[in-house]
Amino acid sequence: MYLRRMRGRGSCEAGPYWALVESRRTERGPRQRVVAYLGDLDSDGRTAVVHAAEGSVGSHQGELFRESRPEWVEVDVSGVRVERDREFGGPWLGLRLLGLLGLPEALASFMPSGREAIPWSVMAEVLVLSRLCDPSSELAIAERFYERSALEDLLGVPRDRVNEDRLYRALDHLLGRKAELESHLRARMGELFGLTYDLLLYDVTSMYFEGQCPSNPEARYGYSRDHRPDCKQVCIGLVVSHCGMPLGYEVFEGNRSDVTTVEEMVTRIESRYGRADRIWVMDRGMISEETLEFLRDGGRRYIVGTPRGELRSFELELLHDRWESIREGVEVKLCRSGAGDEVFVLCRSRARGEKERSIRGRFELRIEEGLQKLSAGCMKRRESEATVSRRVGGLLSKNSRAARLFDIQVTNRGDGGAAVTWSEVEERREWAELSEGCYLLRSNIMDWTPADLWTAYVHLTEAEAAFRIQKSDLRIRPIWHQRADRVRAHIMVCFLAYVLWKTLGKLCEGAGLGDEPRQVFDEIAQLRLVDVILPTRTGIEIRKRCITRPTRHQAVLLQRLGLHLPKQVSPQPV
Repeated sequence: MYLRRMRGRGSCEAGPYWALVESRRTERGPRQRVVAYLGDLDSDGRTAVVHAAEGSVGSHQGELFRESRPEWVEVDVSGVRVERDREFGGPWLGLRLLGLLGLPEALASFMPSGREAIPWSVMAEVLVLSRLCDPSSELAIAERFYERSALEDLLGVPRDRVNEDRLYRALDHLLGRKAELESHLRARMGELFGLTYDLLLYDVTSMYFEGQCPSNPEARYGYSRDHRPDCKQVCIGLVVSHCGMPLGYEVFEGNRSDVTTVEEMVTRIESRYGRADRIWVMDRGMISEETLEFLRDGGRRYIVGTPRGELRSFELELLHDRWESIREGVEVKLCRSGAGDEVFVLCRSRARGEKERSIRGRFELRIEEGLQKLSAGCMKRRESEATVSRRVGGLLSKNSRAARLFDIQVTNRGDGGAAVTWSEVEERREWAELSEGCYLLRSNIMDWTPADLWTAYVHLTEAEAAFRIQKSDLRIRPIWHQRADRVRAHIMVCFLAYVLWKTLGKLCEGAGLGDEPRQVFDEIAQLRLVDVILPTRTGIEIRKRCITRPTRHQAVLLQRLGLHLPKQVSPQPV
């Protein structure tokens, strides 16, 4: 049942009155009937009805009486109390970001409603907002987060309607809309921030599972960027713009090597958005001669890193002094290829050189100390050559960055035991010192300066930052889902939450707050929504829903971002 405000018809001069209406399902659809006409209630009566309507969980009937609330009442100050303290700032800010991107309307159009009690598009919003505000499992959302947040008040979905099963089904409905959502977001972010997608950054990372995932063919053992080789994983390839705005992503098998994903990813992006005049930027792990041939055959332009071994071909160039300083501590040098259709850019970074020198020195010291211990142990007891060789191999594998600097011999000393001798290879040490801090770029863009090529390449840090944010702030890992479709849907929710994160970052950048939204979001997320209960002299309690007053710092952030807190939180029921 619910209350409906009625008005007189025809020549009737009667003012508005109230009716109690019952809604029922019939074979011909929902039908309503008037149970009772309540007439024009006085002030106390209206207040009592408002109190009764607001007292039920999930009811929004109080909206009908906002115009009739008494402005002045006598309140028993000793009985004033606060109830239902909820997290407001984070969900409210996330909902504003969703609206800015047009995602509620897009989700509603891509996920049309059927006979479900709550539209799947609204449940998808719950998933994305929960991932942004408090990343957790679907079970945790249903049992804890949704109840302690203001999402019920903001979305109008009662908390008893948000359960684990409905959230899982929303994942299933959301997964099939990946292509449409990516296209919508690309167009919308281009409109909002004037983004161009002529420079595309592509990188791959891995996400590990908890569990064996026997029914997921994509979950495989492979090279783990998370240092969890004991867990199965999937690989995620992500394409972002030069400022880190995501354009699209794909999920690959966990044992897939990076270089084998390039052709598939480039083809998918071009089939969806066209080839145009794009420049692909990739790290050295993506590159092989076959990959470069694929890019050249399609007339594509590229800037890529090269394997470290290729620096040997430019040893003489490293010795010469014709370096161009492009920023403090960074120097570049342009080298033409023999074929004339590519250029190579030698880069030398002082900070990177110091870091690599420190790492090499640390590993070198470990190897020397380990060899000394092995030698001392061989002098005290007889060890076989095979045993000592295995220990030497283990020592070198743990300290591979300095392994090539040593020439190690394991010999038989004549009494059945082994002896260890070693020496440092001076030629290798000289090359290590010369090449520390240096790396080589490769491109078929002939009309750019070395500084332009280097600047475009270092934008790859935006793709790395995207993975870092998803793994830390949005907690995409570990993945607990076992089915392949649920895994992909989970990754998609994290992708959408990352889009909100980057959108907030662009807003902060435009407001002069930097491009790191973490502190801004955490500060606004401290705003709360509470119900203030005011007992009156007549014995009736007035319930007022209030947002906590922003601190001075929060008010400045909201003002700079152009955001205004609502005076009242009053959603329309879904």
